Amino acid sequence: MPKLRLGIPKGSLQEATFDLLRRAGYYIQVSSRSYFPSVDDEEMECVLIRAQEMARYVEDGVLDAGLTGRDWVLENNAEVVEVADLVYAKQSFSKVRWVLAVPESSPIRGPQDLNGKVVATELVKVTEKYLAGHGVRAKVEFSWGATEMKPPELADAIVEVTETGSSLRANKLKIVDTVMESNTVLIANCSSWKDGWIKEKLGNIKMLLEGAMLAHGKVGLMLNIPKEKLADVLAVLPALKRPTISDLSESGWVAINTVLEEKLVRVIIPKLKKAGAENLVEYPLNKIVM
Repeated sequence: MPKLRLGIPKGSLQEATFDLLRRAGYYIQVSSRSYFPSVDDEEMECVLIRAQEMARYVEDGVLDAGLTGRDWVLENNAEVVEVADLVYAKQSFSKVRWVLAVPESSPIRGPQDLNGKVVATELVKVTEKYLAGHGVRAKVEFSWGATEMKPPELADAIVEVTETGSSLRANKLKIVDTVMESNTVLIANCSSWKDGWIKEKLGNIKMLLEGAMLAHGKVGLMLNIPKEKLADVLAVLPALKRPTISDLSESGWVAINTVLEEKLVRVIIPKLKKAGAENLVEYPLNKIVM
């Protein structure tokens, strides 16, 4: 039986990725001491790999595919196929930013002030390219961690990833520029992508992952109404949702099935009830496949 060797990012993206895969239909279990999670798909083998290294292993063919950040694909200058663009991060379904940050008291206002300075970051190559694009010559040092504590004694500035900026503010740092935005991508080895079975398998995974992301923050809603009150009920529902309407066995009644933003349901249900809706049922969604 053919198998897809899939890399799952170990570290900050790990739990968010496990959760997304679960909602896509893949149940993965991993012990605290294992780098080889079990998955309920006999056609897949999963390996936990640091996101920083994922693109290199996919490029070299150690893995057929992997989930990692676009930032690390660029940092490794990896020649891989981007299968899916998945906008999720550790804490949210949004992009992260790599930002140039300096101490709050620093006179540095932007990259133009970094000539001859020291910049600490884990994203060395991307930072060097960014500075070169601004015509700046600075020393870019690789940071092994705890980058936020290095200015001003160990570095004049840092380039660090952030979702909310709270860690930077806690360390009395201010953002002076955005170096790049990044999000998770599903990438494939170039040779593996030419294999018809692997390409189809990854296409199916992409469809299910995107469906799980599309369903995030949404719920399904079913309700029954007398036909004469249909217009009143439809006026309450968001106009763009195009609900499904079907006749019930009881003459003069119809059922409505629709998808809504979860945060809107608590406002809409009382309005629907007032408009004549009955037997309202809200249910969770794992996937929406368009």
